[in-house]
Amino acid sequence: MPAEGETVPLYLGKGDPRLNGYYPVWLDNLADDVTVEGSLLEGVVQGAEAVRSVLAAVRSFYDRQELRFAGPYGDNGFLEDYVSEVRGHPLGCVVLITSNAAGQTQHIIASYRPRSSLLFFSLLLEEKFEGTAIGKHLASGKTDAFV
Repeated sequence: MPAEGETVPLYLGKGDPRLNGYYPVWLDNLADDVTVEGSLLEGVVQGAEAVRSVLAAVRSFYDRQELRFAGPYGDNGFLEDYVSEVRGHPLGCVVLITSNAAGQTQHIIASYRPRSSLLFFSLLLEEKFEGTAIGKHLASGKTDAFV
């Protein structure tokens, strides 16, 4: 429980009840060369099948997910802000989705917080994708990416 006057992080909050039942339609329209990057990944995962695998794995770990906001951003963007929980760890995420000229989802950027939950979640995903091409994008300190 926060002390009086202390600001509570948004990832500890709840979603907007008006967004219950929300479905990300952009997920059904991925470009063949779509990319995803973000705080859970080292580098960029590219290709509709690979991106779909990452997103499905991420969602499979959520104990709950509640949207705080989902709507258009700029001329070719869409923004989602949600809170979730992974095995008791609170997690907040802001996702920026951009579309190409054909209206297909071209690029996805996901930013997770807090760092402790991000690191825990990254380890779970690393275990899931161990030994696969996607696994190289999930590093828990066993990488030379920072050398």
